[in-house]
This record gives sequence, structure tokens and C-alpha cells, in this order.
Amino acid sequence: MTQAEALSILKTGANVFLTGEPGSGKTHTINEYVAWLRSSGVEPAVTASTGIAATHIHGMTIHSWSGIGIRESLSDIDIDQIASKEHVSRRIQKTTTLIIDEISMLSANVLAMVDAVCREVKRNDLPFGGLQVVLVGDFFQLPPIGRGSNRPPFAFESSVWGDLHPLICYLTEQHRQEDPRFLSVLSSIRAADPDPTTVSVIMGREAEVEGFDEDVPRLYTHNVDVDRLNQSKLDQLSGDPKRFVMNGAGAPPMIEALKRGCLSPELLTLKEGAVVMGTKNIPALGIANGTLGTVISFERGTNYPVIETHDGRTITVAPVDWAVEEGGKARATITQVPLRLAWAITVHKSQGMSMDAAAIDLSRAFEYGQGYVALSRVRSLEGLHILGWSEQALIVHPLVVTHDEVFRDASEDAIEAFAALDASGERLELEKNFIIASGGQWHDGSDETLAAPRKKPVKVSTYAETQRLLETGMSIQDIAKERKLTFGTICGHIEKLVQSGTVSRALVQEHIQDSLRTELPRIHDAFRTQGSSEHLAPIYELLGGSVTFDDLRLARTVYEG
Repeated sequence: MTQAEALSILKTGANVFLTGEPGSGKTHTINEYVAWLRSSGVEPAVTASTGIAATHIHGMTIHSWSGIGIRESLSDIDIDQIASKEHVSRRIQKTTTLIIDEISMLSANVLAMVDAVCREVKRNDLPFGGLQVVLVGDFFQLPPIGRGSNRPPFAFESSVWGDLHPLICYLTEQHRQEDPRFLSVLSSIRAADPDPTTVSVIMGREAEVEGFDEDVPRLYTHNVDVDRLNQSKLDQLSGDPKRFVMNGAGAPPMIEALKRGCLSPELLTLKEGAVVMGTKNIPALGIANGTLGTVISFERGTNYPVIETHDGRTITVAPVDWAVEEGGKARATITQVPLRLAWAITVHKSQGMSMDAAAIDLSRAFEYGQGYVALSRVRSLEGLHILGWSEQALIVHPLVVTHDEVFRDASEDAIEAFAALDASGERLELEKNFIIASGGQWHDGSDETLAAPRKKPVKVSTYAETQRLLETGMSIQDIAKERKLTFGTICGHIEKLVQSGTVSRALVQEHIQDSLRTELPRIHDAFRTQGSSEHLAPIYELLGGSVTFDDLRLARTVYEG
């Protein structure tokens, strides 16, 4: 199935399991679907099974979204208590589409608990209370993690999966590996048929650990190996270390969840010569999650790292935000330089990355799918280097192999069924009905709106609304509370309003809290000492971290140089 075919099925509001091999475009397809929903005035709930996956999609974990937390089971009393929590109830009640990414790592039990909570909140006995549920992932990748030696059942083994009866959209395009020989190797592992040819190709990529090219990151199965190598390599470099501290804003529990899921560390220490990897997709900068490079210098005035990528580009990497978004608004953000040391990384944290090259040690592989995940991160055989392996590394779960055949057949059936709907014009009608039922506004692609929204007040510019409240005399903190936005978001609005000349610096200074107003002379002296107020990290360090980044932004807004 192509991405376009899968997207057309998603738009009808059907429950869907979107799957496919690594690099087939699952994330891209979901991003396109989310953008389409939002353009129609429908805000989906975007979640994932793990914190790392959640940061990739600007969502939250399904455990947090549903309110189940770390529970392993739910009694009737537990379900009632969760459903009685106002923020959980409000979140689920307003949701019409629920997306769960990295479904392979979600157990059948957790899926059932989420279903039970949704039914209770929605007061609806349909699966998940009648929500459109979109499950995304590949069961050949890392499985659910359990306690003890017993593996938790896969999500597709749950009775809830059967009740949901999702249409299968199995993507068959390939956008990561274009090497036919390498694709054949990966396909043979996926089919649980790693024949002698497959093994010989992999073994042909064996490399000596000692003297290996240090610019190529190593993938290990255990954290201890990764931490030891990265620290050792950094210590061997001469020169002064530069430290970058992560900053957070918003709800504290969400900030902590973002930190746990972020591939960049809370304290990032770099030196010239450090091998690094991008931890976020930033198309405008030319960096992706998995881009490799070496720190060649630090920008004068900001100390931001300047890296040379493996394809010869030189990029200055400034801090960026990771956010948890809900209802189109950021509930929490963290800010950090989107890099991490990359002499080594774990297989677990590499899931979702596309890497130009990697040196992989699978000698201690202990889990189904670990070898497949590691190998499929790399774009070509030329970039693959094997430092160690075992028979276990090439084994995939037999139950997944069996179900994969079922999924492929079901996907072909879905293609035929929806082709018939297209021919009759019924698919467009389903699409229209779904958007209207979700409270959105449906367009047929022309200028004429065919269906009006149920409740769609005329929108006022978010900047204009902040300006209006500021001019009424409301404090900046109270504006954030009134608008249910983070303090940092409102600070950003005020920066833009001042830059555009819409709001005066004097007006902003009147509404700065007293504690910050007393610090302004010291902060502005730091701006003058630094010689530039364009970047805040050096100011933050100069002041010893005694002032938050948000307060620094406000101080910069009223600073006249």
C-alpha cells in the first residue's frame, strides 16, 4: 500500500493499524494525517508507547494521556477514580481521534486498560468509547517490556484489538534503504529466514573494534557500554569543555516526561573534536534525528557548537524546543542543543533514527527484534559495520512472523475495498461525515465549504489576544493562566509584539513581576558584558543559572542596549 492510499483510508475515520518496514514512511503518513485533521478544525490526541517516541511526535505517552500511569491492572474502582479526574475526563471527552505510535512496545494489557478508561469517560460501550483509533508501528521492532522472564502479550493479542477490528494499512514503499542487496538481507530476517547468504553478507561487514573509524557511531545493546565509551572518548579530547543546560517550562510532570524521552541529555558536555548526532528533525537547519557530525568549533559570542556533518556541511547548532502539545497548545517545553555524544548509542534509543553509518555490536543481543532494529537503522550496506554478533541477534518473534502474513493479506483487501469506494464516490462521503461528526469543517478541495462546523467561533490572532489582555493591565503570569498557555509561550508573544512595534517596551516593563524588575540592572549589565543579547545561553551561564530563560527573554525584550 502506498502512503497516499493509507492517507485516504485514514481520512474516512476508520480504525487503522498503520504498519510497514522501517523507512516505509509511517511517521510521514501520520504527520500528513494530523495536518489534514487540524486544517479541518479537528485536534487529534497524539500519543506513543514510550517517552522517546512521544518526543518525536510532539505528543505524550499513552499512559499519561489516559491517566493509567504505571499501573499494571485496573479494578472497577481504579477506572472510576481515573475517569473522575477532571483533566483526564476533559481530555478524553474532547478527543475524536486517538493516535498511538510505537504500538509494538505496548502490551495487550495496557491497550485494554486504555480502552476501559475511554469507555468509562465516554459512557460508550464501543471500543475506546467510539474514538477513531490509529495504531502505528512495526511488531518486528522492539517488543513490550515486562517484569521477570515472561513476555507481555503483544497488543494484537488483546481481545480489544479484535473488538476494534482495525483496517490494516501495510506500507510497501521504501524511503530509507535503496540498496537492493541490503533490502534482501533485511527482508530475509523479517521473514524468519536468515539463510547462509544473509549471514555471509552480514559477516562480510565485520570490522575490527580496535582502530575502527571513531567518527562512526557504535550501537550497543546495553547502556553501560554506551556510557563508558562516550565518557572515555570525551575525556581523551584536549580543550575546554562547553556545557549546555536543558531548560524547561510548563507543568512539572510533563517537563520530567519530556526530559526522560529526549535523546539530548539534561547536561550536554562537548569539546572540539567530539563526535555528535542530531536528536531532532530540523529541516530548515539541515539536521535530522540521526545526522552525524564532528564539533569543529564553538560560535563566538554564543558558544553554540559548530559541527561538520559527514556530507561536508558546516552547521551552527542552536538550542531548540521539544514540546508536549494538547489541543494545539504547548503544555510543556524543554530547550536544549539538539545533539548528543555519538561515539556510541543504545539500540533502544536508535529506534526511529535513520543513520548514514553505524558500527553495531550484537554479541550480547538479548531480545527479539534487537538485531533487526539495529541493522535497519542504516541506509546502506556500505555504512554497516559489524563489531560482534550472535545467532540470537537475527531472531524475530515467530508469532509476529505469522501475524505479519495476516496483516499483509488484510492490507491488500483494504486496497481493493477502498478502490471500489473511490469509484462509487462513497469514500468522499465517508470523509465528509467523519469530519462533521468530529465537529470540524469539511472542504471538498474547492473554495466552497460543503459543511459548516458545529462550533467554530471566529478566531482572533493569538498575538492580538495577548496584546489585548496586556493592555487591560493584566500581569504576564495572569495572561498565561487566563489563556491556558505556558508562561514561556506568552513571553514569546510579547517578544514578537515588541519587535513589530505593536507594543512598547515601557508597557511590558510595567507588567514584569517585581522579583524580575529588581534583577533587570544585573541582567542588562550581563547583556552589555557579553556584547550581544541575541542568544541567551551565554547570559544564563554568566549569571550562574540564577535567572530562568523565560525571565531572560523578558529582560531582553525591554533591553535597549
